[in-house]
Amino acid sequence: MSFRITGLPSEPFEHLYGRSAAELADLGVERHIAKAKPGFPDRVSLRDAEPGEAVLLLNHEHQSARTPYQASHAIFVIEGERARFDAVDDVPPVLRARMLSLRAFDTRGAMLDADLTDGKAIEALIERLFANPEVDYIHAHYAKRGCYAARIDRN
Repeated sequence: MSFRITGLPSEPFEHLYGRSAAELADLGVERHIAKAKPGFPDRVSLRDAEPGEAVLLLNHEHQSARTPYQASHAIFVIEGERARFDAVDDVPPVLRARMLSLRAFDTRGAMLDADLTDGKAIEALIERLFANPEVDYIHAHYAKRGCYAARIDRN
């Protein structure tokens, strides 16, 4: 089964790029400098920040549907990143390298199924979840901290 993985659009974060630490703090955002790779997975480009790159740590509502599954959590965005990952049948290394939780949702935003997978075997779980015709989209989360990682749609 063909699938499409997308990162978040950069536009909702661009107003944060270049702000002072004090301005960011007033918005509940922190700037960090990546010290090692992997460790700071960007949600726009779906790549790990390189050591020395500035990343913004902020809360992001990744599931806005007005259901019991409405959710937000902390994410990293590389400061200045504008290149959104968008690919068909291509899993970015940032997902391959981690344990993932995949959560399947219907058109209303209700969770129908979920499971864990090693990123190296993500395709099998995507196929199993999309075998249910009621599944509209999947959210990938980094299993260790539970942070939203990317969206997966049927292609």
